[in-house]
Formats: sequence, structure tokens, C-alpha cells
Amino acid sequence: MTDTASYAAFLPERHRSDAVALTSTWWEWRGRRVHIARAPNRDAQVRLLGIHGAGGYSGALWPFTSAAARQAEILVPDMPLYGHTVEPRPGRVRYGHWLDLLCDLVVAERTTDPRPLILFGASMGGMMAYETAARTGQADAVIVTCLLDPSDPDARAAAARWAAVGRTAPRTLPVASRVAGDVRLPIRWLTRMDRISNDPALSSLCASDPRGGGTRVPIGFLDSWFRYRHTPPEDYDGPPVTLVHPADDRWTPPFVSTRFADRIAAPTRTVMLDGCGHFPIEEPGLTQMREAVEDVARSLLA
Repeated sequence: MTDTASYAAFLPERHRSDAVALTSTWWEWRGRRVHIARAPNRDAQVRLLGIHGAGGYSGALWPFTSAAARQAEILVPDMPLYGHTVEPRPGRVRYGHWLDLLCDLVVAERTTDPRPLILFGASMGGMMAYETAARTGQADAVIVTCLLDPSDPDARAAAARWAAVGRTAPRTLPVASRVAGDVRLPIRWLTRMDRISNDPALSSLCASDPRGGGTRVPIGFLDSWFRYRHTPPEDYDGPPVTLVHPADDRWTPPFVSTRFADRIAAPTRTVMLDGCGHFPIEEPGLTQMREAVEDVARSLLA
């Protein structure tokens, strides 16, 4: 079975010792048993909640997240359909369920722990972190590797395996969803999983991992994402947003994220991760991401 160690092996050697061990915990949410990987650290002054996208889960996200956030207490939930979360009705999962889960989790965590909370979204998880912060008002900072807004035709084109399909998805997918919304298809058939990393071996691992990029998603889930309307950036009144975008991302081009970030009403900062692909494990970008996370954490404690 694929596990965190398989992904950690791709980290630069100097960062492997920074990746802390995870502990599996469980949270009951609306009839689902949600798996949450954690690194408890009562001495940490800040907490970081990692959010994965459509090709990952806690095990895949953990190595570079824990390497980048060495001083924080970390938690990373597995979204329904992914990782170890037990989903009773996989064909009925929709993008809105993911956002509802994250919002409820953030509120629950803040109720029991008052330490500053950073939302760290990777890939599609970037917009999820942004939206969760906007909805709940409970996060203290947002850090994202990508801001892939499905209302942007260029973002849809980048996300889909075939650009033309992505651009037309809001018109074509509703028809398929009405007829076969619960039918699940391999995510690697529908997205450019071969571009998730600039290392072919890591891309292959992601695409074949049955808990991550090797899973199947309902057509209705895809339809719900392509047609979702996030909080307009001009109306965003959440905490500051830091975009740490891989500079050598061959899946989601940086300009798609930066032009969304430039419209956000709250303070924003953009850091390009030199040498990094979509799955940011290369140097010097991984060190740059760690420095950006540490800068955000320091700003919350100042």
C-alpha cells in the first residue's frame, strides 16, 4: 500500500529529516468517518491545516507540508473519496460537501484550540482554503500554492485533460451529470495527472495511488466544481493570502493564480517557488516555501 514514506523519498535529502511523523485521528461528520492526519505539538504557537486537491490526500501532502511548517502543529484531513476517510455514498459526493466539511472542521478546531490557525491549500485545495477562510472568518492566514478559479476559462482549461473540454464544461457537464452524475471515473482520465510533478516517477506514484490520484470521482462532483462560484476576490474580507506558486508548474500556469490573487481585496503576497513543479518538492523552491510559511507564522505572533 502506498504511504507517506513513498512520497517523502522524493524530498531533497536535507529536508527529509524535517518531515515529522503523522498520527491518524478520526472525526465523525454527517455520517462520514473523516480521517485527519495530525502532528500534535502543544509547544507550537501556531497551527496549520493542510488541504489537498484532486490528486492527493494527507499521505501525499504530508511530507512537503511538514517540511515547510516545522514549527507548527499540523493537521490534514482526507476529503471524502480520498485517503482513509470512510465515505458511505461515494457516488453522491459533490464539491460543496468538501467545502462544508472544511468549514465545520475549522469551526470545531477553533472552538477547542485558540492558537492562530493557518489554512494551507495545495493545488485545488488553494481555492478551498480561500473559500473556507471567507465563509468562516475563523482563519488567521491563508497560504496557497494555486488559485484555480473554475469561473475562469483558462483555469478550467488548465485543470482538464483536454483544454477544450475544460472551457466548455459548464455547458456540457450538467447534461452528463443529470444522466449519470453518480458514475465514478478515474481522475487520471479527466485531468493532466502526468503534469502533477516534473519528476515522472513522482507523477506516476500520484496517478497510481488508490488513495490519491488513482481514485475515481463522480461525474456530478466534476460538474459541481466546474460550475462552482467562489467568493469574488473583490468581496473577500478574510485574512491575508500568501500565494506560493511553483514557478515551473507545467499543469496550472502561474498567471492563472496571480491574476486572481491580484484582485483579492485583502492583503496578498506572491512568492514564486524557483525550480518547483506543481507538486513542490524541488529546491530552492521548497526552502522558499518554508521561509514564506515561517514569515506568515511570525506575523501572527508579532
